[in-house]
Amino acid sequence: MGAVTSSMAAKFAFFPPNPPSYAVTVEEATGKLRMTEVAEKENVDVLKVKTKRGTEIVALYVKNPTAKLTLLYSHGNAADLGQMYDLFSELSIHLRVNLMGYDYSGYGQSTGKPSEQNTYADIEAAYGCLQETYGVKEEDIILYGQSVGSGPTLDLASRLSRLRAVVLHSAILSGLRVMYPVKRTYWFDIYKNIDKIPLVQCPVLLIHGTADDVVDCSHGKQLWELCKDKYEPLWVKGGNHCDLELYPEYIKHLKKFTSAIEKSGLPRNGSLSSGDQMDVARNSTDCRPRPSLYQREKSKSSIDQSENPRVSIDRRERSRVSTDKRERSRKSVDYVEKANNNTEHPERARNSIDRALFQLAAGMLQCFLPARCYSGSVTPEPMGSLIWGEMKFGDKRRAK
Repeated sequence: MGAVTSSMAAKFAFFPPNPPSYAVTVEEATGKLRMTEVAEKENVDVLKVKTKRGTEIVALYVKNPTAKLTLLYSHGNAADLGQMYDLFSELSIHLRVNLMGYDYSGYGQSTGKPSEQNTYADIEAAYGCLQETYGVKEEDIILYGQSVGSGPTLDLASRLSRLRAVVLHSAILSGLRVMYPVKRTYWFDIYKNIDKIPLVQCPVLLIHGTADDVVDCSHGKQLWELCKDKYEPLWVKGGNHCDLELYPEYIKHLKKFTSAIEKSGLPRNGSLSSGDQMDVARNSTDCRPRPSLYQREKSKSSIDQSENPRVSIDRRERSRVSTDKRERSRKSVDYVEKANNNTEHPERARNSIDRALFQLAAGMLQCFLPARCYSGSVTPEPMGSLIWGEMKFGDKRRAK
C-alpha cells in the first residue's frame, strides 16, 4: 500500500520541464562540464554528483570571492537549472554568498525519476559535494528551499545541529495540507514539513506572498509559529507563488538576513549572537506577534486547572440528579447505539481512507502546479536583467 501511494504522489507532485531547458557538454581540452543555452561564466562550475540512491544529479556552483557563507538552493517545481541560472548568479552577487543549486533526479539533465525519497538523497549529495569538493563547513551553509524545495531543505536541516540558517520561500506544511486542511499527519502524506520544522535548531526566515494561489500564505505563517529560532518574516503583500523575486522587499529582506547571519558568528546553540537577536515582534509586514503554540497551550492548561474544582462539584450535583434517568435509558439506548456503531465504524474508516487518498491525489495535482511560472507558454525573462541587473527593484512584471 505504501509503495502504491508513494508512486501515486510522485506522479501527481512533480512536473520537470519537458524538454529540459539546457544540455550538458564536456569540453574536450579540459574535460570541464558546460551548460548549453546559458551564458558561460568563469565563476560557475557545472558538476555531476552521484546520490546514494544511484542517480546522478547536475549541480551548479557559483563562486563569489568576497563570500563567507554558502547558499544551498533547492528550487521549486516545474523549473530546472537552466531557468534558475541567472537568478542564482544575481543572488550570489547581491547577497555576497557562494551558491550551489541542483536539479532533482529526473529534472533537467539529472538521471532517474523524481520522488520524495530521491529529493532527500539529492540534497544530501549536493551538501556532501559542498563539503568534499569545496571544503565548506556545516556552520557556513544556509539552506534555501522554494515551494516543493522546502521538503528536502527541512528534511536535511532537521538533521544538522550546526547549520547556519534556513530560508523557506513559499513553503508548504505538507503535500496533503496544500489541498485539504487536515489536523493530523497521515502516513501517505509527503514532505511533512510541519513535523520537521520544530527540529531545526538554527535561525529560520519565512518568505511568502499574501496572494499565493498555489500554496496559501497560512502555510508560511504556521511554519513560522513552529520555528524554534524565528527571524522577522516577510509576507509580501500581493505576492503570488512565483513572482516574489520581482518585489523590491524580497532582495532587501534577504540581504538584511544574510548580513545578520554573517555577523552573528559561528552557531553554538542555533541562535544569533546578542547584537543580532531577532525580535519576533518587529514590523513583520502582515503578521502581528502572537504567543507560541507552547505558550497558548500552557495558558489554556492553567485556566482549565483553575476551573477544575468548580467543575467537579457541578458534576457531582448533576450526577446525583441524573443517575436514575441514565439507568433507565442505558439498556435500551446504549444497546442500539453500540450495535449501530459496530457495523458503521469499519465502513466509515474505509470511506475516510478512500477520501483521503483521493484528496491526496487531487492535492498533489494542484499543489505543485506552478508550471505557468517556468515552463509551458510562459518562459521568464532572465532573472538577473529583469530584477537586479540595473537594480530595478521596483519592477513588478509577472508571469501570468
